[in-house]
Amino acid sequence: MTEQSEDAGVIEVLVERLEKLRLPRALALKEKVDRGERLGDEDVAFLERVFADAKRVKPLLDKHPKYESLAVKVIHLYKSITEKALENEKQA
Repeated sequence: MTEQSEDAGVIEVLVERLEKLRLPRALALKEKVDRGERLGDEDVAFLERVFADAKRVKPLLDKHPKYESLAVKVIHLYKSITEKALENEKQA
């Protein structure tokens, strides 16, 4: 298997995981914090896993810049979740 085809396989799995698991959960968290609710331990653990995974995936994204706009949109979503969650914590 070539590096290019291996990358393509990894990217396919990452996009599928984003579509089926990560994005629905992130959108649910966004709704939660937008309602003024605080994140629970499970929510925080999920976000920690997402950020850790993002660090591991960055070299792959650097090699495949066509996915940059998708990555930026996803990062912006997680940034807005964490900012609002912090605001909710401060108000609690």
